[in-house]
Amino acid sequence: MGSRGIASYNEPEGALPAKKSMPTPFVRYFRSLLSDALKVTDAESGKRLGSCIGAYAFYDYDGEPIYVGQTTESFGTRIGRHLTGQRSDTLAYRILDPFEVAEIELWPMESVRGFPKAERREQIDALEYSVYLAAIESSRYRAILNEKIPPVSPRIEIPSSYRFNLIDAELREEREHPDVRIARRAETLSRVAAVAHERGEVSVGLRRVIVIQAVRLADLAAARLAYAEGRRRPDPSAMNMHALVGNVMAEFGDDDEE
Repeated sequence: MGSRGIASYNEPEGALPAKKSMPTPFVRYFRSLLSDALKVTDAESGKRLGSCIGAYAFYDYDGEPIYVGQTTESFGTRIGRHLTGQRSDTLAYRILDPFEVAEIELWPMESVRGFPKAERREQIDALEYSVYLAAIESSRYRAILNEKIPPVSPRIEIPSSYRFNLIDAELREEREHPDVRIARRAETLSRVAAVAHERGEVSVGLRRVIVIQAVRLADLAAARLAYAEGRRRPDPSAMNMHALVGNVMAEFGDDDEE
């Protein structure tokens, strides 16, 4: 039986609980919906999405794109690292809050799996960069929480995708409440800022993420204030992201390999 108040402490002695019963209902449903999504069959390759390679994107409760990535391993392996507590740079550096992810979108590209490594990488890079550009263009902030901007590549026509909700309908109302999200976003910003403080020498991309997350926090808090005062939410033009973080189309500074 899952955790239910005092009974969860096994007093007196009780049977060992199943590990899958230990997480909160929100986490269990989140992982279940993610698992179901990765079991869907890709129409083109005939493989389960969890076994496919390609590009992916995460979206928040407003449908706002927050992160774009790629994998030449498999979606199941890579996305699992991001969203189920396994190690990844975005989690190690506290950049991405898994509780902010409400939807995922997958662009499988199994057709290039058998290509020579360099050619396969080139194709996947082009897909990821094209998805990244589309995410930037659709973003309210014209910026997302990628510490490393994908390698600049020729823009291609983005293939069809699969998009999935990861939040149980009964639990969504509480999780998407603005006050909950403001608190979570402030905590995430504090954590990533602490990483920069504690490590000292961090990438330019990490410092860019701090600014972007701060803008996302300020915008959400301002929207909540406007609602409380009976005003309209501030227009995106109130934030000049380019002036704050510069170019988000390519890496510069110490992240630029060239």
